[in-house]
Amino acid sequence: MLGAYAQYWRINLLTMLEYRANFIMWFVFTIVYHGVALGALFVTMERFPSMNGWNFRDVFFLYALWMCGHELHNTLFFTVVSVPEYVREGRFDRFLVRPLDTLFQVLTVPQQIVPDGLILGIATLAVATHVAGVRVDWVFALFVPAIVFGGALIDLGISLAIATCSFWLVRVDTLRWVVMSLEQDFTRYPISIYGRGVQVVLAFVLPFAFMNYFPATYFLQKAETGLHLNPAVGLLTPAIGLAWLGAAYAFWIFGLRHYQGTGS
Repeated sequence: MLGAYAQYWRINLLTMLEYRANFIMWFVFTIVYHGVALGALFVTMERFPSMNGWNFRDVFFLYALWMCGHELHNTLFFTVVSVPEYVREGRFDRFLVRPLDTLFQVLTVPQQIVPDGLILGIATLAVATHVAGVRVDWVFALFVPAIVFGGALIDLGISLAIATCSFWLVRVDTLRWVVMSLEQDFTRYPISIYGRGVQVVLAFVLPFAFMNYFPATYFLQKAETGLHLNPAVGLLTPAIGLAWLGAAYAFWIFGLRHYQGTGS
């Protein structure tokens, strides 16, 4: 599997080098997409300079943490969102007759992976760390990469759970759109500004708050005024990501055992 994965990334790299114009266009698009999102945040924070003690610099760091985890997921694991399409078109069955793990095959479907978002995310986090005045010490250096990876695993676990539902529902576009909107819209601001129901969902049901809010609360040395948890819970993001992925993978295995195809 390691050999196959190495060959997979070799093909991706060669493809990216061959189609450099496509890489540049995607990079420009990614800059515009996140630039618009940050611009909207800036305009909002200009009108409301403080949200429960969070200013624009704090929210900038909050967004950058989420961006890194989300873009790492898109770079390494995004192909899992194609499972419903494979199921509908009857192409998923081919994964079942091959000797490698089914999920591994899904994650390594040949395609052109453009890591532009991850590159931009790392640069954005570096700038946001400086702007927000976050102290960079050994705790930061040790935990931030782990938090980013844990955030990617949270994204993967949730995407995998949604993809598994397609074994029974076939089409899960609406479900994916709802969850994606919840993540992208609600994680841009500290969850303490929302009602308790939304806070519980974002912390314990779909734990997007562990991708950025709780870690940012810890590194910005703020009090957690939403659910009144110890800010140090933000360091648990890698464990939360592993737990979510483990549960989602168990659900995936259960789905595979009950998968009967689409009849096409």
